[in-house]
Amino acid sequence: MTDLPHGTASGEATGTSRPERLSEAVSGREIEALLITRLVNIEYLTGFTGSNAACLVGPGIRTFLTDFRYADRAAAELDGWNVEIVSGEWLAGLARQVSQTVTGGRVGIEDEHVTVRTARLLSEKLTGGASLADEGGMVEHLRRSKDAAEVSAIAAAAGLTDSIYAELFERGLAGRTEADVAGYAVGRMRERGAEPSFTPIVAAGPNGASPHAEPGPREIGEGELVVIDMGSKLDGYCSDCTRTVATGDLDDQAREIYEVTLKANESALDAVAAGRSAAEIDAVARDLIVEAGYGEQFGHGLGHGVGMEIHEAPRLGPRSQDTLIEGDVVTVEPGIYISGRHGVRIEDLVVVSAEGISRNLSSHPKGLTVVN
Repeated sequence: MTDLPHGTASGEATGTSRPERLSEAVSGREIEALLITRLVNIEYLTGFTGSNAACLVGPGIRTFLTDFRYADRAAAELDGWNVEIVSGEWLAGLARQVSQTVTGGRVGIEDEHVTVRTARLLSEKLTGGASLADEGGMVEHLRRSKDAAEVSAIAAAAGLTDSIYAELFERGLAGRTEADVAGYAVGRMRERGAEPSFTPIVAAGPNGASPHAEPGPREIGEGELVVIDMGSKLDGYCSDCTRTVATGDLDDQAREIYEVTLKANESALDAVAAGRSAAEIDAVARDLIVEAGYGEQFGHGLGHGVGMEIHEAPRLGPRSQDTLIEGDVVTVEPGIYISGRHGVRIEDLVVVSAEGISRNLSSHPKGLTVVN
């Protein structure tokens, strides 16, 4: 792992740690603490990467809970946390800690990721008048604004992905199967110390009309569009990039939808800025595609946040209620999909700045390229 400031850094602008930022957010809610049980959020706050843990965070509260398997790791990895080792039944141990910490108070839970049954059982085990409250999304909101170390990690993952695109296209595509191309990309990632951040999409010809096509045995032919969507996960952070290329001469419609998609991509990139609504950015690209007569063929949102997970907040789409903030890392990925014929998607990964000048982390060329 790279030396990312897990559990300490939060963004250079504030100079406060991640747990401190969360504690400040908790103090603005009608709860005394937040119980964090989602492992990716625990890793973000503490750096802990084990398979079983929970955190209790609030003003003056920094409690980390795990079981005996991770006692030594927690002692070695965590700093500034009160580490408690839960013995016996896990939920009972959480309930004891919550009840002791917030006697008679309310504790928030990550209700978006806690089952109804688990919440009920935990609530039944609480004592001393403690109660639960739904407070999902608090850590995810903090995770949106990436600090310099996080941006550096995402940029490294994006750079690795770009280099694999160059290798793929240099080797050629025509005559190879979609599955072979995807397998080569995954193999090269792993040889270089990364993992795929999601299963790569390689979709040639009519398969390109399916936005989430799975690479299969179809052989890539001459004179067709090939959509490749892939990303690397390196040092705990993801990247995401899509390029569409040709394997020879294309018909007029294929060329047209490529040029429309490219214009939509570049126009939306120019519009990305902190303070602008995600729906507004989506509309910049969508309106161009609608005007070209392909609105019905662009059926997904423009993009999404990327970080420790491949899909994070914010969402860029026509119904999104999100507003871009400084430090967001988002995809811009318009597409046009003609059923039974072909598809195009062009996707870049962008860091949102306070000045409104976005930094594009995807550097592989986007002009229509012929790859034999």
